[in-house]
Amino acid sequence: MKPFSRSLQRDLDAAAGGSLPESGAYDTDQYMLGLIFHARMRRHECLTADPAAAAVVYVPFYAGLDSAMHLGSKDLAARDALSRDVVDWLAQRPEWRAMGGRDHFLVSGRGTWDFIVSPDAVGWGNALMTFPAILNATFLTTEASPWHGNDFAVPFPSHFHPSSDAEVVGWQDRVHQMDRPFLWGFAGGARGGSQRTVRAQIMEQCGRSSRCALLGVPAPGHYAPGRAMRLLESAEFCVQPRGDGYTRKSTFDTILAGCIPVFFHPISAYLQYIWHLPRDHRSYSVFIPHGDVVERNASIEEVLSRIPPAKVAQMRERVIRLIPTVLYRHPAAKGVTFKDAFDVALERVIDRVAKRRRAAAEGREYVDSVDGKYSWKYDLAQDREKMLAPHEFDPYINT
Repeated sequence: MKPFSRSLQRDLDAAAGGSLPESGAYDTDQYMLGLIFHARMRRHECLTADPAAAAVVYVPFYAGLDSAMHLGSKDLAARDALSRDVVDWLAQRPEWRAMGGRDHFLVSGRGTWDFIVSPDAVGWGNALMTFPAILNATFLTTEASPWHGNDFAVPFPSHFHPSSDAEVVGWQDRVHQMDRPFLWGFAGGARGGSQRTVRAQIMEQCGRSSRCALLGVPAPGHYAPGRAMRLLESAEFCVQPRGDGYTRKSTFDTILAGCIPVFFHPISAYLQYIWHLPRDHRSYSVFIPHGDVVERNASIEEVLSRIPPAKVAQMRERVIRLIPTVLYRHPAAKGVTFKDAFDVALERVIDRVAKRRRAAAEGREYVDSVDGKYSWKYDLAQDREKMLAPHEFDPYINT
């Protein structure tokens, strides 16, 4: 993480309309999650060198960085070499053999889709998550699959890594008092191809509305963190179409800015971040089915305009309360009492491993499923909050 200097912060504010905290702001790449987790694990107060005493075993393999070096590579042997070596090494370790890897977890730093390429097929990413020897481990990814049982999505790293409770409270107070002159906004740009996409519709609808904030024509430094945050802080609602996958880092920048996210597909958030976001998605976000926008020409602005001001205020309060649990504090911070995204994820991994231990002691296999199907990680949602309409999104994931 490269910190912004004080002078650079002033330059961002003056030249680019940027808005970031006075302290704790970093130019963090969204694919550096593996490094962040490793830094936190090395400093964890409960870290032990005794595997027999450990609740979970962390594998500090930078899977995302390895995958990034071979994206789209046709050299299958080179593409999968390091991943295969790691898996083979783990399988020989006594710590791994004790539970067959069921008490181990890895942090990929990228989405699941980058690690499920068939070992004998050319594709995007590598085959790490397909090797039979590693299927029992838990993977933390920035985008998980609703159809798998061993991968769980955690928030993308944003640009705020506070070192104290006071910095978090100060930031929450700041975004709570922000003047938001726009009803909605989009911190993103156009992409080539069909105009019959949600993103294309967003660009068109926002471009002709005086109530929508748009970054405008791309230019050098256009998507600098400060500039994007300024836009997100100026709007009541921030739309989140799909990014390179179903999800976007901007979702967490949006929450950090105190802006209410608007989603168009449940896999963009609701079926992803089940450990970090409320099960009742209506409490903090707006859902507009993508078919309504693309096929039925629904006006995003009209949908948002119909939400009563009192409801908007309630949703924003919920968003602002989420801020601590979707950011990653500075690894070297001391005396911090709030739980951040790392703390939440680690607690859930420990809980998952504990369930697997209990199942093994009872002579049964613990499976993340309902009716034998890997879907939504139902068991984790059930013991977290009362489920609301548990099958409301089935049409989106069964087709």
